[in-house]
Amino acid sequence: MRVVGDNVGQPQVLPIRDALKLADELELDLIEISPKAEPPVCRIDDYQKFLYQQKKKAKELKANQTKVVVKEIRFGPQTDDHDYNFKLKHAQNFLKEGAKVKAYVFFRGRSIVFKEQGEILLLRFATDLEEFAKVEAMPRLDGKKMNMMLAPKVKK
Repeated sequence: MRVVGDNVGQPQVLPIRDALKLADELELDLIEISPKAEPPVCRIDDYQKFLYQQKKKAKELKANQTKVVVKEIRFGPQTDDHDYNFKLKHAQNFLKEGAKVKAYVFFRGRSIVFKEQGEILLLRFATDLEEFAKVEAMPRLDGKKMNMMLAPKVKK
């Protein structure tokens, strides 16, 4: 087994018994780093310190991740201009904040007959938001809803 560590100096290939004895002499632990390597790699270090560093790295990686927020905007098939403009302004604000926008037209009862109106409404919505967003998914009918996804444009 290959033994590495700050206290060891040059990496050495030792039998397990000698590696354990060396770790014991230094009053440290023998930690297996890469079991699938040929020969397996072990490190002589303080195990509690090693665990602390692993948790710290994981926490840093988690902090650097970006969370995708999806905001929903609901329309009816016969939405008026005032309501449309009100929802358009909200969508612009959501996109400026970096959130994705899921716009959908909800059809109730017999209003499913107006599928074309719903699609036209969503396409108009997409063209009005063209400078703020790009279309991720074009309008498509899923049951009683016609959905469309918009993602914020990446600023250069």
